[in-house]
Amino acid sequence: MKLLAPTHPFFRPAWRRYAIVAVCFLWATFEMSQGNNIWAYLFAGIGGYLAYNLIFAFPKDPPEDG
Repeated sequence: MKLLAPTHPFFRPAWRRYAIVAVCFLWATFEMSQGNNIWAYLFAGIGGYLAYNLIFAFPKDPPEDG
């Protein structure tokens, strides 16, 4: 079972994929500014995982039926 299904139709628009990744990194920055290092590292890790799966390894031609 995969944790994330990047071929889901929700992730087709590129702006949506970039926005999800950006929100994770922005939240990590916010947590770091508040001194919550554990939460900052957690959200940065989630952002890195999402960046890899939704931006770098995203299939160029996703299936039509999802």
